[in-house]
Amino acid sequence: MKKLSSKMPATMSQHILSSSLPVYLLFLVLSFNLCSAANVTYDSRSLIIDGQRKLLISASIHYPRSVPGMWPELVQTAKEGGVDVIETYVFWNGHETAPSQYHFEGRYDLVKFVKIVQQAGMYLILRIGPYIAAEWNFGGLPVWLHYVPGTVFRTDNYNFKYYMQRFLTYTVNLMKQEKLFASQGGPIILAQVENEYGFFENAYGAGGKRYAMWAAQMAVSQNIGVPWIMCQQYDAPPTVINTCNSFYCDDFKPIYPDKPKFWTENWPGWFKRFGDPNPHRPPEDIAFSVARFFQKGGSLQNYYMYHGGTNFGRTSGGPFITTSYDYDAPIDEYGLPRLPKWGHLKDLHRAIHLCEHALLNSEPTTISLGPSLEAYVYDDASGACAAFLSNSDEKNDKTVIFRNVSYHLPAWSVSILPDCKKVVFNTAKVSSQTSVVEMLPEALQPSVTSSVSGKEAFTWEAYTENVGIWGEVDFVNNELVDHINTTQDTTDYLWYTTSITVGGDEKFLKNGTQPLLFIDSKGHALHVFVNQQLQGSASGNGTHSPYKFKKPIPLKAGKNEIALLSMTVGLQNGGLRYEWWGAGLTSVKINGFNNGTVDLSSNDWYYKIGLQGEKLGIFTPDGVNKVKWVATAEPPKNQPLTWYKAIVDVPSGNEPVGLDMLLMGKGLAWLNGEEIGRYWPRKSPINGKCVKECDYRGKFNPDKCSTGCGEPTQQWYHVPRSWFKPSGNILVIFEEKGGDPTRVQFVKRQVSNVCSVVAEDHPFVDKSLPESENLGSNRKPSVHLKCPAHKHISTVKFASFGTPAGTCGSFSVGDCHDANSISVVEKVCLNKNECAVELTEDNFRKSSCSGKIRKLAVEVICN
Repeated sequence: MKKLSSKMPATMSQHILSSSLPVYLLFLVLSFNLCSAANVTYDSRSLIIDGQRKLLISASIHYPRSVPGMWPELVQTAKEGGVDVIETYVFWNGHETAPSQYHFEGRYDLVKFVKIVQQAGMYLILRIGPYIAAEWNFGGLPVWLHYVPGTVFRTDNYNFKYYMQRFLTYTVNLMKQEKLFASQGGPIILAQVENEYGFFENAYGAGGKRYAMWAAQMAVSQNIGVPWIMCQQYDAPPTVINTCNSFYCDDFKPIYPDKPKFWTENWPGWFKRFGDPNPHRPPEDIAFSVARFFQKGGSLQNYYMYHGGTNFGRTSGGPFITTSYDYDAPIDEYGLPRLPKWGHLKDLHRAIHLCEHALLNSEPTTISLGPSLEAYVYDDASGACAAFLSNSDEKNDKTVIFRNVSYHLPAWSVSILPDCKKVVFNTAKVSSQTSVVEMLPEALQPSVTSSVSGKEAFTWEAYTENVGIWGEVDFVNNELVDHINTTQDTTDYLWYTTSITVGGDEKFLKNGTQPLLFIDSKGHALHVFVNQQLQGSASGNGTHSPYKFKKPIPLKAGKNEIALLSMTVGLQNGGLRYEWWGAGLTSVKINGFNNGTVDLSSNDWYYKIGLQGEKLGIFTPDGVNKVKWVATAEPPKNQPLTWYKAIVDVPSGNEPVGLDMLLMGKGLAWLNGEEIGRYWPRKSPINGKCVKECDYRGKFNPDKCSTGCGEPTQQWYHVPRSWFKPSGNILVIFEEKGGDPTRVQFVKRQVSNVCSVVAEDHPFVDKSLPESENLGSNRKPSVHLKCPAHKHISTVKFASFGTPAGTCGSFSVGDCHDANSISVVEKVCLNKNECAVELTEDNFRKSSCSGKIRKLAVEVICN
């Protein structure tokens, strides 16, 4: 067995420092360590930083998908969850908005984000790309680049390589100037070039191969002092580390024997599309995938996403990706830990880190324990020993004998034994608390005024957008043009307008029938107006989004105006030659005339790019007064193409805030000029593949555990609290189809109840002890409960020690139950922010649960 060299773990060295140095000297030493240059290398087992092997848990947090005011808490919540590294893409189209015009401020302040990670004492992986996919508009590449003549994306094309290298070099130099690479004393330990190119390289032929090799060489030549990675790159050159992206990467092997096993994207959930159900991935399965990865020699694993955040404004790609990018991630869109997922993974990370020394300093011995059963044992010469016992059977629990001891392994689970004896964690046994999260409605309130009462009655102001051409016509063409090529994504909207003259002898004018309008489109969505009146809407769905519109329309004798508002809902973010995928109308016909069908496709079409309100910027504080708003206590309802404005107060409290748009149609919203984003309460099919309860056992796919069939994919839209002013907040909404603005309201996301369930046989890690002391702990399993900051446990809603049934919010007493359960929990927990109740005989009486494993289930209310 090959033995690998080792050095003292960082946690141990810090413990020695803290016990032997005065506080001020300790501060100086730690500060020096954080700022001094680090030597980052690797071998076949792991990343090596200053000669010390590293087992690393990483978390994707994308800086533009939240706001700077949230960054410190997001990073800290990840750190508290047992994360060592923060990972982020670099968003080229957000940074280089036009050729050589760079933007690194606000949500795009990459330097500030990296420094926040550094200040938290964490590492960072910078995935520059600059192609990123990421359900981000155009895959992160700037749209203007497509219109540089002769440019072809992601192949051996001079223009693409020139601009790609220029931006990557600009980003690298910015990081170097701020001394942010580990080689300069910064937190960046890895950088990535390109992204998942291996899926498409062969389709580009020899040019694809040359491009991939060029990208690697170009990146390495930047001399950043830390390794480069390429994910899903099956022919990566030996100068970079190839990595895995998938729901499961335990069987992944690097191309070259001197490379470590890295997992750059473990998907703990999935993204949402308008009109689809909401996907969820159970925490037990995520933990299983992670444990298997480290069990089989992995040393760095990254959650994509750990905090998904929000696709503010028009940044989502797809198309049809929702404004929410929550991703069912361990930290939810609003910045709150998602429980039990966050807590279960925290317990997993703690257990894995207990194994770090043995894992990184020995090769495993693999032992078959039976069908679908195996043990991986890491046995170090120093005496350290760690074992992983896995049961990959998708249905059946198993009992195994390992080193003459019996262990129970639930189906689809891994038990972690950091000393090869004691199970401290099993992936299928969740002891972390569960939260009941509510969206508490709060009506929009008028901002404070100088009136005698201090408040005015709440009013909306409205402004109606023109149907069809406003101002001067942009151009006329006798064919239907491609939407994206015309707007170049400067707006979602493009007007196609034409007219048709109807003779008085047409039969449909006399018999009361209506002709049928037929429209074909490449995507993405459409509103149809005839003679200024909305007749209906249509849309596609998914990656390729063609659709048809078919509906009777009222035509009158004489001239009739047909105005078609074509819309994009985020540009394609990936796929083979995706930059050429179009949108917009391809055919317009009317059937029912005396002479049959009239084809309007080659009519004279008058085009107008965007909306007048957009052009004037009436959603911004500077542009809001450029039109005449009509104030009314009863704003127009169900009226298309209407802008609404209100001056609103800050929602009370300090909870995260959303905007409830359930009863609006489709459109865009802003607060104080900040882009909340696209809203569209589009419902998923009522007969979709949704489940009431998800079975975590067996391989996961995005359709396995969906919820919300027949409901809107997205109802609430995140409004960061940092966007509010103390008073005078300008809320602007553009409604395309028609809705009821009086039903728009704020919601506050808050944890109301917390629950926890722990069984007597649950693996136990004392969370109050340092990792190095846990193996000697003989304490009993405990129910841990914690309310959000500034809240306390006011009521014990349910408590039962015995065989309780149900889940959080719907617990019930089983056939055996200790009647003193509630009083025991109340004694320990009432009026406390957090508490722990041990499963001891002093706390709970033996009950008539013979042959059954007893458990304690508790639900408390936080106020």
